[in-house]
Amino acid sequence: MEFKDPNGETQTISKRIAVWPSAVLVGIDADFFSSIKEMMRFKLHAVDSSGKPLEGVSIHADLFKKNFYSHRKRLVGGFYAYEHVTETKRIQSVCEGITNKQGIIFCEINTPETGNIIIQARASDNAGNVSSANRGIWITEGDDMWFDAESSDRIDLIPDKRRYEPGETAIFQVKMPMREATTLITVEREGIIDSFITKINSKNPIIKVPIKASYAPNVYISAFCIRGRTGNIKPSAMIDLGKPLFKLGITGVSVGWQANELKVNVYPDKKTYSTREKATFRIKVKTASGKPMPGDAEIAFAVVDDGLLELMPNKSWNILESMMHKRGYFIKTSTAQMQVIGRRHYGLKALPRGGGGGKQITRELFDTLLIWKGTTKLSEEGEAIIQVPLNDSLTSFTAVAVATAGSNLFGTGMTHIQTTQDLMVISGLPSVIREQDRFKASFTVRNTSKNAIDFEATAIITYGGKSDRFKEISGKLGAGDAEEISWDVMVPEVTDAIKWEVSVRDKNGKGQDSIRVTQKVAPVVTAGVVQATVTQLKKKHEIYVEQPKGATKDKGGIHIFLRPQLSGDTSGIVDYMKRYAYTCLEQKISKAISLQDVSMWQKIMSELPVYLDHEGLVKYFPTMQEGSDILTSYILSISSEAQMAIPGKIKEDMENALKAFIEGKIRRYGPIQRPDLNIRKLAAIEALAKNGHASASYIDSMKIEPDLLPTSAVLDWIGIIQRLKDLPNRQQKMSAAEQVIRARLNFQGTRMGFSTEKTDNLWWLMTGGDINSIRTIIAFLKDDRWKEDMPRLLRGAVDRQNNGRWNTTTANAWGTIMLKKFSESFEAEKISGISNIELVPHKQSLDWEKLPSGGMLSIKWPKSKTVLNVSHDGKGRPWATIQGIAAIPRTKPYSTGYIIKKIYTPVVQKTPGTWSANDVLRVTMNIEAQADMSWVVVNDPIPAGSSILGSGLGRDSEILAARKKTSGWVWPAFEERSLEAYRAYFDYVPKGKWNVEYIIRLNNSGYFRLPSTRVEALYAPEMFGEIPNGIFEIKQ
Repeated sequence: MEFKDPNGETQTISKRIAVWPSAVLVGIDADFFSSIKEMMRFKLHAVDSSGKPLEGVSIHADLFKKNFYSHRKRLVGGFYAYEHVTETKRIQSVCEGITNKQGIIFCEINTPETGNIIIQARASDNAGNVSSANRGIWITEGDDMWFDAESSDRIDLIPDKRRYEPGETAIFQVKMPMREATTLITVEREGIIDSFITKINSKNPIIKVPIKASYAPNVYISAFCIRGRTGNIKPSAMIDLGKPLFKLGITGVSVGWQANELKVNVYPDKKTYSTREKATFRIKVKTASGKPMPGDAEIAFAVVDDGLLELMPNKSWNILESMMHKRGYFIKTSTAQMQVIGRRHYGLKALPRGGGGGKQITRELFDTLLIWKGTTKLSEEGEAIIQVPLNDSLTSFTAVAVATAGSNLFGTGMTHIQTTQDLMVISGLPSVIREQDRFKASFTVRNTSKNAIDFEATAIITYGGKSDRFKEISGKLGAGDAEEISWDVMVPEVTDAIKWEVSVRDKNGKGQDSIRVTQKVAPVVTAGVVQATVTQLKKKHEIYVEQPKGATKDKGGIHIFLRPQLSGDTSGIVDYMKRYAYTCLEQKISKAISLQDVSMWQKIMSELPVYLDHEGLVKYFPTMQEGSDILTSYILSISSEAQMAIPGKIKEDMENALKAFIEGKIRRYGPIQRPDLNIRKLAAIEALAKNGHASASYIDSMKIEPDLLPTSAVLDWIGIIQRLKDLPNRQQKMSAAEQVIRARLNFQGTRMGFSTEKTDNLWWLMTGGDINSIRTIIAFLKDDRWKEDMPRLLRGAVDRQNNGRWNTTTANAWGTIMLKKFSESFEAEKISGISNIELVPHKQSLDWEKLPSGGMLSIKWPKSKTVLNVSHDGKGRPWATIQGIAAIPRTKPYSTGYIIKKIYTPVVQKTPGTWSANDVLRVTMNIEAQADMSWVVVNDPIPAGSSILGSGLGRDSEILAARKKTSGWVWPAFEERSLEAYRAYFDYVPKGKWNVEYIIRLNNSGYFRLPSTRVEALYAPEMFGEIPNGIFEIKQ
């Protein structure tokens, strides 16, 4: 079912309903095994569809017998096969009666037969609908039992039940095609736990295994049956039916965890609250076995909005299930029996499946997590009291307590509470909108009381220091009714957020509600640095400035950053990295280092464990199967240079993985096959050397010839030499490598480069000319022989910037570190006096006595081409970085590597040819790549308020998401479905044509402006394609 929720989104929900054949459901309760010498007892049950026992129901039971007839025959070529016949026949009626108050009939019979006996019970409801049930029972101690045999060496091993508690005895039927066999019984899981040998025969083909507590949570029982040669069957020249025989069966059983279970109950002081009340919870914990609670018992406690859990249930707090999770088999069995017996075909051992008061408060606090208390000690009675302040959400909450005691006791308990009020208003605003969008701002007014009310609603928006009040809306709501109200809105162009305050009140004064909501306003075209220049002021510097043609008015301007030294200015880098949208781990790491944001770094480190693969290498995205030695080396290397700490155990795993990679124990093959193994190993060794865990022995198997290496590898080699003091011929090797760098340095004017620049662009290794120039400065910054060259090298590296920053995220991260280290190593020139900027008729100045570290001056674009004067009066020569900031919309397609064609196809469309709210459409981008490239991203914006289907979250439509079509050999490594855009990341895209497709649902009506669609290579930014999108109209 699809419906539109109060938040303005169309939701999809589904429910599975059991369809029963009758209003009376019949069942049979009987032991799996029985003896012919014993009275066979069983119970017949009758319940309704809810499981409630039914009294006075007539049930009739019949007895059937199932026979198997098998024989073995010889096939052409010396192979053997089995043929089987199954026969089921009715024996007699055995039990009939009327159920008692408990819905049970007790039956006792003497069965005249042995083997596979089937009890069939039947009952009818008042309408004559019949319900039946069957139960198989094995009757033993009669004649031999024969089972159908497969042509392989596999047999079935059937337990009498699937779950046992410690202390019980598990009984297994061995379906072997032998009169008698010697059987090796093993209890297995990640190795052999227990074993014993027993003899079984066809008269009673069962084995018994005592269940121990150490078997929890599950074990696998294996029975290896072997029979020697039978003496009554003589071999012939053509066939030997009496030859030795073996069969192997295995099954898994669960073992109860009562000894490890804590019973946790959470009691609220009441079930329903008002907003911002305090809820008090009493938590009671006791052991499932009734034993006293250990003294170290504690709980973790959380209260979470059920709206969040609707999207994705949190299974992590089911700690007992996690601790006692079904474990895998992890056993390989080898035997020489087949060689001894001489079978001509080889069967496989059966492997188990799977692994598994006063003025009304304005509501504005809508956090989905009310409280998280990681540790709360329990009293001696196993109790704790916790108070939780509620927020402004009108919803239900789940309160969860996760209890632990010692190293082997775990439990989880939860309860639900609700917040409500008589009159409420719920926001249906899109979380993100764009400048100059026109849309209906919708809110839902709900009356939860038992009386009808007349209401009036008002709305005020605040943006950029301005406020607008909308026309008042009045209406009437019956008891329990809800109504949607809306205002037409035109989003202002120059603002980053709109703050709403919406109030609803009962005209009779009996109730009111008020909420505050903030909408993010995203730019259609982001203002960024379009041109930048750096100069050192002597007296006066003149430059003509003019706003670029086609640029958005009232956006951007001219920024002048004044610094006492060149290395002090990172404004262009900071501006670029703050706006950077992509989210692979490398980009997150580089962003945190470029912005020198410690809190961002710590957040990334808390998420880092999910990025490690099973061998310790780091993945670009958590959903990828294998990590990358390239990314792991980069993170270890740059974190060491930036002095950003990686948590100890995680860092140790990463270092061990790199060591295994260097030693050849781990192999990683990229999508682009290149002869780069030694280059990658040098990067790994250098990363380990920076962290003090490299060894000279790692170099022994490598032939290092600096002349033949790319510049990035030469710099890695230099870093290794600098840090490995025990490296043989260290000084000689250092001199040779240093000479290679000096020989390759190439300056064109002030711009620094290398003579090997074309072959140094190793984009698949996340390196290139920019990074090489930056790392050269870092490598020799403290070397006295390079001291005089450093200012020139710095100027040359900075001149490689475009628009005030380098082209890749990795280069900007390395550049930030280099600029900081340079500033610390070279003292800034003392600047005094006043620096002035003048753009007629505007003038600004900076006083160096008040701001000794410099600052930024900004001025608006002139109406026409005008001279900008930047001058300094005083001592010293400050550095000036002049940046032109503008927002220039794309008006026609542009390609320097990728050609894009975009198609919209209706999946669900209310009016043909017109897009309306609630329509569903397929977006297809046909892309042509001009060259093979690694790590390519497709970034396609969506209309504000729309939903991208296929997320797998609750209330997502699986049926509609399945309409997505995929073709070709290019598959995304990761898909990001944000509120603003669909992004697909590809670890490799070959030259040629390919397509990207996704499905969206249009939730809001209006006129929505869309930024350009862009495809780009992340580590070769000169390779990109872009097409404009214009305005997307959605009708009501």
